[in-house]
Amino acid sequence: MKLFKLLLILLLIVSCKETKKQNIKAGVLKNESQKDSLVISIQKILDREKLKGSILVYDTQKKTYYSNDFDWAKTGKLPASTYKIPNSIIALELGIVNNDSTLLKWSDESRRLKLWEQDLTFKKAFHYSCVPCYQEIARKIGVQRMRDNVAKLDYGSIELDSTTIDNFWLQGNSKITQFQQIDFLRRFYNVELPIDKRTVVIMKRMMVINDNEVYKLSGKTGWSIVDEKSNGWFVGYVEKNDNVIYFATNVEPLPEFDMSLFPKARKQITMEALKNLNCMQ
Repeated sequence: MKLFKLLLILLLIVSCKETKKQNIKAGVLKNESQKDSLVISIQKILDREKLKGSILVYDTQKKTYYSNDFDWAKTGKLPASTYKIPNSIIALELGIVNNDSTLLKWSDESRRLKLWEQDLTFKKAFHYSCVPCYQEIARKIGVQRMRDNVAKLDYGSIELDSTTIDNFWLQGNSKITQFQQIDFLRRFYNVELPIDKRTVVIMKRMMVINDNEVYKLSGKTGWSIVDEKSNGWFVGYVEKNDNVIYFATNVEPLPEFDMSLFPKARKQITMEALKNLNCMQ
């Protein structure tokens, strides 16, 4: 009987350690004061819009995570253009670009979007999500420096080599979870990343989407297509009064979804969810 109890205790210890490892990998290791709250109204938004996925919100003051699907939020996805946040940080840290006003020259080559076929400041390249601009930046950073800096920033699970240096965030095996996105943004916002404060100031300025008398919204969208399957992101944070609310939305369209709406849908559903949680009023 004593042997059975001992084996049971050992099994529980091993199980707890394995769960902790999985949580660390997914970026969900929280202190005991943080809470999770399942929000049915968020799921209703996704159902109405014919999307599947998760909207994850973290309220700093309430120390609470809100979501419609915490399991989805623990599942790694390609970062897509949300990787422009760490890519920009690394470029600034290495001096590849000097600041958000640095001009990125267009060499007259044909680009997928006409919007990209012009000289762009670093800030505009970020907001226009100029893939060719950031591919060139990634090539200038190079494989080893990219690996070293991603490890230093502790950003997701990134895999790259010389053949994928300019597209590893759009295809391949690189992954990041919604919890990891929020963890990264929290460390960035609180100046806890091992980077120069000047870089933080520039990036915070670059990331602003809407600044009004009620709140300031900052963030970045992302969109990857693998085997004709779309996956979309919207990550960022809202500054309101003395609070910071972080969010990471990751969704995929259902078969009946109108794909012409996908570019705007990621932001729209996130904003609606944030309003429902009283984060925008």
